[in-house]
Amino acid sequence: MATSPQPAPLPSRKRPGISRRLLICATASALLATAAGCGSATNSQGGAASDGLITLSMHNPDSKTQDPATYELVQEFNAAHPDMKIKLEGQPVEQHEQRMTIAAQSDTLPEIFWVYDSLAKTMVKDGDLLDLTPILDEDNLKTKFAPSMLAGFQADGTQYGVPYQALITGFYVNKDILGEHGIALPKTFDELLAAVKKLKAAGVVPIAQGANNSSFSVWAFLTMLDRFGYEEKYPAILSGRVRYDNADFLRLYRHVRELAEAGAFPANMSTQTYAQAVASYMAGKAAFLDAGVWEAAKIQKSKVGRSTDFWAGPTFSDGVGEQKIVMNVPSAPFVVSAKVKKDKKKYAAVKAFIQFYYSDAGQKILVDNAQPPVTTYKPDVDTASDPVFAAVLAAAAKPGWKSPEAQPDLVVSAATASAMYDSFYGVMGGSLSPEEAVRSVEKTIK
Repeated sequence: MATSPQPAPLPSRKRPGISRRLLICATASALLATAAGCGSATNSQGGAASDGLITLSMHNPDSKTQDPATYELVQEFNAAHPDMKIKLEGQPVEQHEQRMTIAAQSDTLPEIFWVYDSLAKTMVKDGDLLDLTPILDEDNLKTKFAPSMLAGFQADGTQYGVPYQALITGFYVNKDILGEHGIALPKTFDELLAAVKKLKAAGVVPIAQGANNSSFSVWAFLTMLDRFGYEEKYPAILSGRVRYDNADFLRLYRHVRELAEAGAFPANMSTQTYAQAVASYMAGKAAFLDAGVWEAAKIQKSKVGRSTDFWAGPTFSDGVGEQKIVMNVPSAPFVVSAKVKKDKKKYAAVKAFIQFYYSDAGQKILVDNAQPPVTTYKPDVDTASDPVFAAVLAAAAKPGWKSPEAQPDLVVSAATASAMYDSFYGVMGGSLSPEEAVRSVEKTIK
């Protein structure tokens, strides 16, 4: 079972007349109140605090079921290093982000923690994070990574983060449904549009999507942005030299409207959650599912497992630049508190865990839990017993295809990322025109 995706943190909003210190205290009090009413706000999965030399804080309240790869990695490490035992804890993603923000301001950060890169970038500017370069330089650990897996977590010569997991996204495809209606797996947008029209006419939901409390679930469409030059454009967009509401992006949004008008999305998309969209696909009620590698194991066990393939999405004749793009990028990073350097025992434990996590043995644990490796480790996946996971890995390694350095929403502010999600769902659902959609994103860029 793989880690379920999480929404981006909500953008912070300053309250007039309230000091930063009071706002921190108020937020902390709210979190403590939640803990008192619902049990501990932190779900510890490694024993009491005294049982662990260092703490690994995650964005899942129950890693054993929600992120079994990380859970197993910690258990294996603890068994081999009883003198360096890690306490594994976690909270839901928004609460986790709040707690890490407060902890950074009160100098109480855990030794290792998962965090969205936007917050990590703020923390490294404030001197809260350890430079991991010396750890990666030992035993040539750095050579185990493709440059793109580390480049996104560097700032001013500091390697402030390392990739927690790889993010491979696109469309799961029910080959049986396509075959039943005489449809070949699409390659281009025009072929996808034709397939959508044929499926809709036959009463089949073409693409399973769920927007309710899940507006972040537009991964395949974020990849399409890169096929219209996003990776080359976004630095200029963020600096104000180019606008998000440019002619190239507008063409993409008009293509999304074409899909919507052809009936690509379920009628209940706005009231359906992402989880319900996944369930509908696994029940054989949709031909495509917009998702990522984290669903591979679940889909494999479902009734459609044996008929599922994975597709990186359509190329566009009117796109910009490289079209053979597959999203295979590092997700949000692991980072380490800067104060670890002051404690030799904790520094040694952090170093040992990082070296284990990115060793071949550690990466094999990821693969055994249907997660792609983040290093150059070559997984041996049985295509007979794990065809869905194998299909995802094959798409990510397809000859002649390349990946961007980062997913489009992970290089902008939380406010802009949220606007990007809403802009796509707005066009899919008909509440925004393509022109309104691109303008809505541009308004968030400062």
